[in-house]
Amino acid sequence: MLTRNCSLLLLWFLMDKGLLSPLHSPPQGRLGKETPRSLLGLRRNGIQGFQRVKRGWVWNQFFVLEEYMGSDPQYVGKLHTDLDKGDSVVKYTLSGDGAGSIFTIDQTTGDIHALRSLDREEQPYYTLRAQAVDMETGLPLEPESEFVIKVQDINDNEPKFLEGPYTASVPEMSPVGTYVMQVTATDADDPTYGNSARVVYSILHGQPYFSVDPKTGVIRTALPNMDREVKELYQVLIQAKDMGGQLGGLAGTATINITLSDVNDNPPRFSKSIFHLKVSESSPLGSAVGRIKAHDLDIGKNAEVEYNIVPGDGGTMFDIATNEHNQEGIIVLKKLLDYETKKAYTFKVEASNAHLDPRFHNFGPYKDTATVKITVLDVDEPPVFSKPSYSMDVLEDTLVGTVIGAVTAQDLDAGSSHVRYSIDWKSDLDSYFDIDPVVGTISTNELLDREGIAQHNISIVATKVNNPVLTSKVAVTVHVLDVNEFPPEFVAPYEAFVCENARVGQVIHTVSAEDQDLPPAGQKFSFKSPAGDVKNRNFTVRDFGNNTAGIVASRSGFRRRLQETYLVPVAIEDGGPPVRSSTGTLTVRVCGCDSGGTLLSCSAEALFLPVGLSTGALIAILLCVVILLVIVVLYVGLRRQKKKETLMTSKEDIRDNVIHYDDEGGGEEDTHAFDMGTLRNPKAIKENGFRRDVKPEALPCPRLAAAAAAANATSATASATSNTSATSQDGGDIRDYICHRLEENDGDSSAPPYDSLATYAYEGEGSAAESLSSIESPGADGDEDYDYLSEWGPRFKTLAGIFGDQEPQAGMTENKH
Repeated sequence: MLTRNCSLLLLWFLMDKGLLSPLHSPPQGRLGKETPRSLLGLRRNGIQGFQRVKRGWVWNQFFVLEEYMGSDPQYVGKLHTDLDKGDSVVKYTLSGDGAGSIFTIDQTTGDIHALRSLDREEQPYYTLRAQAVDMETGLPLEPESEFVIKVQDINDNEPKFLEGPYTASVPEMSPVGTYVMQVTATDADDPTYGNSARVVYSILHGQPYFSVDPKTGVIRTALPNMDREVKELYQVLIQAKDMGGQLGGLAGTATINITLSDVNDNPPRFSKSIFHLKVSESSPLGSAVGRIKAHDLDIGKNAEVEYNIVPGDGGTMFDIATNEHNQEGIIVLKKLLDYETKKAYTFKVEASNAHLDPRFHNFGPYKDTATVKITVLDVDEPPVFSKPSYSMDVLEDTLVGTVIGAVTAQDLDAGSSHVRYSIDWKSDLDSYFDIDPVVGTISTNELLDREGIAQHNISIVATKVNNPVLTSKVAVTVHVLDVNEFPPEFVAPYEAFVCENARVGQVIHTVSAEDQDLPPAGQKFSFKSPAGDVKNRNFTVRDFGNNTAGIVASRSGFRRRLQETYLVPVAIEDGGPPVRSSTGTLTVRVCGCDSGGTLLSCSAEALFLPVGLSTGALIAILLCVVILLVIVVLYVGLRRQKKKETLMTSKEDIRDNVIHYDDEGGGEEDTHAFDMGTLRNPKAIKENGFRRDVKPEALPCPRLAAAAAAANATSATASATSNTSATSQDGGDIRDYICHRLEENDGDSSAPPYDSLATYAYEGEGSAAESLSSIESPGADGDEDYDYLSEWGPRFKTLAGIFGDQEPQAGMTENKH
């Protein structure tokens, strides 16, 4: 390259001295666009414009070395025109990229120099414009021409890996030449000039496992059967060198981390051939018995292991599952264990890969087996009932203490402890049942009633004697069976009717019955007329056989006027056992019906009302009747009031009025018991008044007594009074008393009329002989001996004398007869 540059400079020098001139002018290009005109011609002709002359530019392109390190400005080239005769008339000017700052030109000689070092990677070329002008006038001698100064490249940039560091992966066990990845290095030098940008790849570190293509940078495997389980990560150093890899070239490196990806090339392997496990016989279903593990050198899904129990004697009791996190095999309990039945189990477990690679089938079977021995540990267990639940039946009203069933539990442990039974009190709060603690028989403790509780659910507790903490429960259901204890009865209180025009044999009503008992297959009822009901010839009972019966008319011609209702007894029996029966009475009303049997009326009053009379008419008639009755009552009341006033104010003699005072006194010592006011008419009392009727004449006491006796012809009270007077005529005190009272009565203006009879039949209080009134004394008292009256003391002396005198008189009367 240096030789080339020297040749160019020598050629330039020869042309600049005139020793070498071009055979023809340079082709028009970027530096010559128009034919030059002679400045002298312009001057001679005096024409405004350029005269076409032959242009004498030497180059249209210059070169300059990049990264020039000299102390003087770098010479680039020389501009020269044919018009320049060396007499300093022509001046050269430069413009364009970097003119004045990067490039400068000698105005007289046309030499171009670079003022500073240039970098091709920053700008590979510069476009400038040059022109020759007259030194004196400044007018252009030729048109402006354009040329290029190109920066000539040197190898100053090393290759670079822009995307590093790199990572790659290749499956393990891959064959030689398996593609891994491709790397690319870039060189900033000019690829069109020399070998500065020609890169060659090589491996500095990573052999003999991998190789690289020197031209393309493709990395491939160099060794077969590289095993990830032996070495997983490889670090490869790649070098890229320019100048075609020759000496003096620049180089760059990159690191590639290559990982061997896993393939399923390893089977699972158990760490030991026999696993010993222990489990308690009381372990629940699904509980973990133990864990085993087969190790697989692969990773990811290639290391997934499936465990299976090889069919055998003990495999049916257990199951195995895989833990997805650590690939362990978890043995779980599939069936309940019993130490007394079997104490140990032995079976085989197989471990295999889930995802197989067909390339490695020839490596052998990808599975392994191991033996598992499980020992069952004995546990002190609670008693076990012979059944999971019990069901018992008992008839209601069963006698207290009757055994209805039994439960059985036993201890299955090796010690075989005794068992005691009890009833859980929470399940039998009312203590309906009792249980034998040793035998386990259940008996009734109370009378059972199915209608109250049809089913009892109790819990029986079995407890070990040597360990009372261990208990077990069992449910016992006691069904109370029904006993036929309730007689059947009508479903509802029936009330039927029969039409007056009913026919013989016509069913007038249908009845049904119900029973509080609950038979197992439905109750059966029968209906009939009672056995003793021979008088009822009007209706009969017909049993339909389906728990219903009909009431049938035995005759026709029913009449409401003769009898409105009939009572029909119906005897009902159930199916038993024992057979229960009852008699229900059906009330049958006689009603009026039309010819079709439709009910019209059942009331007896309807017989007397005209047919077709509406309800409004009936109400109007009843109101009229009530008004008439009220008018009659008022009229009669007014008439009676008028008659009373006439009686009180009439002056006629009224002799049929009898005022009867039937009061008794208080005895001989009672002076306050009798009140004369009771003999007076309170309506006729007036202060200091006189009688309005005829004033009676004053009669002697004997005459008044005789008149009173004569006036008592129609009065029973008066007769009793006259007998009393006759009996006590010898008693002066009584006679005086009566006369005195008669005088007071006659003198009283408010006393009854003069021809009225006043009776005085009374007794006093305190008499030991009770009532002595002749009114209450029977007629047979005359034969009674009254001598005992004289023994009662002086208070009864007068009375003893009166009755003592009557006895001789009675005897004389009998003698006369």
